[in-house]
Amino acid sequence: MRIPRMAYTLVLLFAALGAARADDLKLKIIALNDLHGNLQSPGKFRAKGKSPNVDAGGIDYLAGYVAQLKRENPNHVVVAAGDLIGASALVSALFHDEDTVEALNRVGLEFSSVGNHEFDKGKRELLRMQSGGCSTEDQNTCQGAASGTPVPFEGAKFHYLAANVFDTAAHRTLFPAYAIKNYEGVRVAFIGLTLRETPTIVTPSGVAGLRFDDEASTINAVIQRLRKQGVANFVVLIHQGGRQTPAGTLDINACEGDLAGTPIESIVRRLDDHVDLVISGHTHQPYICQLPNRAGRKIYVTSASAYGRVLTDIDVRIDRNTRRVTDVSAKNILVERTTASGVIPDATLKSLVDHYAALAAPIANRVVGSVTAEISRTPNFAGEAALGDVIADAQLAATQAAGSGGAVVSFMNEGGIRADIPYVPVSPAAENGAKKGEVTYNELFTVQPFGNSLVTMTLTGAQIKILLEEQFKGCSLGAPSNAVAPPETDRPLQVSDGFTYTWSPGGAVCAKVDAGSIKIHRAAVEPSAKYRVTVNSFLADGGDQFWILQQGTVRLGGPQDIDAMLSYFEKHQPLAPGDPHRITVEP
Repeated sequence: MRIPRMAYTLVLLFAALGAARADDLKLKIIALNDLHGNLQSPGKFRAKGKSPNVDAGGIDYLAGYVAQLKRENPNHVVVAAGDLIGASALVSALFHDEDTVEALNRVGLEFSSVGNHEFDKGKRELLRMQSGGCSTEDQNTCQGAASGTPVPFEGAKFHYLAANVFDTAAHRTLFPAYAIKNYEGVRVAFIGLTLRETPTIVTPSGVAGLRFDDEASTINAVIQRLRKQGVANFVVLIHQGGRQTPAGTLDINACEGDLAGTPIESIVRRLDDHVDLVISGHTHQPYICQLPNRAGRKIYVTSASAYGRVLTDIDVRIDRNTRRVTDVSAKNILVERTTASGVIPDATLKSLVDHYAALAAPIANRVVGSVTAEISRTPNFAGEAALGDVIADAQLAATQAAGSGGAVVSFMNEGGIRADIPYVPVSPAAENGAKKGEVTYNELFTVQPFGNSLVTMTLTGAQIKILLEEQFKGCSLGAPSNAVAPPETDRPLQVSDGFTYTWSPGGAVCAKVDAGSIKIHRAAVEPSAKYRVTVNSFLADGGDQFWILQQGTVRLGGPQDIDAMLSYFEKHQPLAPGDPHRITVEP
């Protein structure tokens, strides 16, 4: 049969395109985020299609999954989107997160954006994490000899990237803005950055001397510069994210709600069309999304939950002729701790973690109290959580006496509560004399790992009203003139016993709280009266954009938050979770 000339031309064209596609460079990108020093499994993970809940995470199994994915493609790279350290599990925090960096070196991590928690201990300590050397804080440093890691501490073999973080004295970015990797002659740029609001969620000392610029503008500027150098492929590693709606979805590969209205969706919508992939983090949520960029083209935006329980497996195809990305596919993989997965855990990393865990055991396993049931940090519709009540009560108890501050109310930020207090009805360590419901130091530390101290200050009733309004997005009544934009999300405060108020979801910005409903032990809070208020040091400095707290007077420093919790648990055994009812919502 004779083929018409036009059809013959099309056949040749499609054949040529097919050949080009077959010859595309194939790149595998393996991504994680928000590890927070969880070298051991954080426990059960609820995932759609997995019943019962499965044990997930642990650096030994995570390394096994990474190794398996690497074997699928010789062109691969392991990357991260920040918060690998900071707010860490005790087995990492006790050793200044050195063991986490050592472990990630052996996993094969190559590039990571900085996250806000990388700045928890300041610029100098973060630079030490990159370059190595021992800490001068205490003797829990450079402890890796018995696990086979070098002494002094070797520092990160992976590269931190920080395109939008500037050292104002040095007039340059704190870390490189990007890294370029060459795959068979094709260059791929990895641009790393953190959320611009980092100064509002890190203590001032942690970000002293640093400037955090707008994310999308920074990315676009870097792309324009690199395109002039012939780079055509761009992957963004950004410590900012979103969440699926309805919240709490268990499908780690879904994108319910398309992250609408979230910070990452807003950033992607402004990105240069040359960005091919965005690997995100910060919100601890799993999702695989395709969101429109500035040109309206949909690009992949991924996140791998948190604590090493999920990895993102991304396959990228690049046309060798045009040097441009032709296809991206991505899926999240649950890091199951089971032999049924066929994954072999890394024995070297298990040995490393066992070494540090043994050093930490005398502290971690000390029983400090007991509970009658799990105490959850999950808030109700009003924004109040059972564990939030307990922490606020503990802080009030620690600062209530006249010589300790004379506090009448305490407030706790929701973001500072990192885990639930578990309840174990039948102890797995019963042979060691453990009893059901016991709570260990490690479990309390996991709830509050920041080491913040308590601060008691004087606020007027009017300032307390402003504080409550500042919980809600868009309101920054007490903000200084140089503050960043108003908060984009609600940040409910947890309140101590005796403090009550009512708010309305339909209220206007900065007018959601009923002033007449604000009471302390049923007595109305008067606008001109003065009250002693306790918060942690992070909030006291205006953290989480609670600016009005910077105006508090007659400040008195108190114990660390973890010590207040320890004392409270020791005095209330067993501790039963209450029914959150201190905050109410107008119907």
